[in-house]
Amino acid sequence: MWITLIHLLRRPVTNQYPNEPVAVYPRFRGRHVLKRYDNGLERCIGCALCAAACPTDCILVIAGENTPEARYSPGERYGEVYEINLLRCIFCGYCAEACPTEAIVLEYDFALSVYDRWDAIITREQLLQPHTPPHIVLRDDTTLEPNWGQWGGVARPAGKAEGQASG
Repeated sequence: MWITLIHLLRRPVTNQYPNEPVAVYPRFRGRHVLKRYDNGLERCIGCALCAAACPTDCILVIAGENTPEARYSPGERYGEVYEINLLRCIFCGYCAEACPTEAIVLEYDFALSVYDRWDAIITREQLLQPHTPPHIVLRDDTTLEPNWGQWGGVARPAGKAEGQASG
């Protein structure tokens, strides 16, 4: 009953989105982004491990061969066709974990609404565009992390258990 009364008297937390930025946690999984190396080459090598790891089969990767005239990635192949169907995606992050070159990452954008179903399929060109939305900031909850190795705010002496008295 006390928990209910305490929360009843608190002010509700309301974000005035999009006028105020929304704070998301650093491990939040939002919109997919394909990354590039510093020299401008794509990280994706067209191996399709992300598509194989996807439980909903929402990723389509068709590999193309790099040529000396047209070089897209440092390997022999690149992802010529790379599409993600956001209507099927469950944002689990398996694609990012399966990628050997860390080409695909899930960033922080959560505003993914579209008016047409065909607009929910993100193509390679859209995934490669730099994407920094102004309505998102990362939370900084470092003050809420527990102090491991601390006991009651004071460092516990080495070799002493919690219930042992000194002396």
